Formats: sequence, structure tokens, C-alpha cells
Amino acid sequence: MDEKRRASCQYGSLECTKWKTDVDQTEADVVSMADSTITVGDIEGELCKIERIRDILVRRESELRYMMDDIQLCKEITRLKKELQKLLSIPDNDKSNEDKQKEEELLKQIHKLVETRDFLVDDVEFERLREREEDKEMAEFLKSKLPKSSQSKNHKSTWTSQLYPPHFHIVKQNSG
Repeated sequence: MDEKRRASCQYGSLECTKWKTDVDQTEADVVSMADSTITVGDIEGELCKIERIRDILVRRESELRYMMDDIQLCKEITRLKKELQKLLSIPDNDKSNEDKQKEEELLKQIHKLVETRDFLVDDVEFERLREREEDKEMAEFLKSKLPKSSQSKNHKSTWTSQLYPPHFHIVKQNSG
């Protein structure tokens, strides 16, 4: 088989679709794999929705990573506090220099972890505010792009209800 014939034009993200620009075709001559009732606007709207869902999934992944970091920091802080509590239960007269140094080191480690957790909480808050702004921009964009029939007043977007699930704020609530 000849090389030109073997190279197929693929749709989707595998390769760019190569358009033949040298041939004049009327709309009646165009053969498409799309349903004849689907319009370009419908396809663009669906692509926007898919992109939005992808963004929501990326946000959720980020949110889960923040929560995992928060859990790990809290576990480590708790472990260090217990260790410190044991040392603090020893009367000062009975503490060795090593015990006193260990106390100081534990306090420094706890302080460092608390600061790290504070930065984490700040990052979560910053992300939440940034995402809220992105959501506003996306809502305005979708209003301008989607057909009027899909923008009924009683129709609540399926993705806007998923933007800020209640568990997203766990890190913020636990920081106090």
C-alpha cells in the first residue's frame, strides 16, 4: 500500500484533523459523522460542558491533596504533642539536659508544623477565592455561548452545585 493511503485522518485528540482546502463543497455535499440534528453551537456547548467537568475534577483532586496534607500535618503535630506531654510530666528537678533539649526541639518542630499548616490553610482559601472568580467568568461565558433553550430560569447548572462540596472547608474549619 502506498504511504499516503495508509496515513489516516483521525478525529479527537490523537492527531489534528487535516482539512482539504482545495476542494469546493456546498453544505449539502458535506458528509459528517455528527448527527444531522446537531449544530456547531451544540457541539461547542457540549465541549464547554466537558471542559468544565474536567476543571471540576482537577479542583477536586487538588482539594483532596490539601486534605491529605492537612491530615498528615495534624497527625504529626498530635504525635509530637504527646511526646512533649510526656516530657512535661517529668518534674523540672528530675529532667536531664537531654530532656530539656528534647523539649525545646519538640516545641520548635511543633511550631514549624503549625506554621506549615497555616500556609496550607491560606493556600486553600486563596484557591477557593480564585475558583469563585473563575466560576463567575465561566458562568458569563456560558450564558453568552449556550443556546437560549438550555438557559431556562429554573434550570440549575449541574456543575455549579458541585463546585464547593461541604467537605472542602474541612481544612479551614480545623485550623481554628
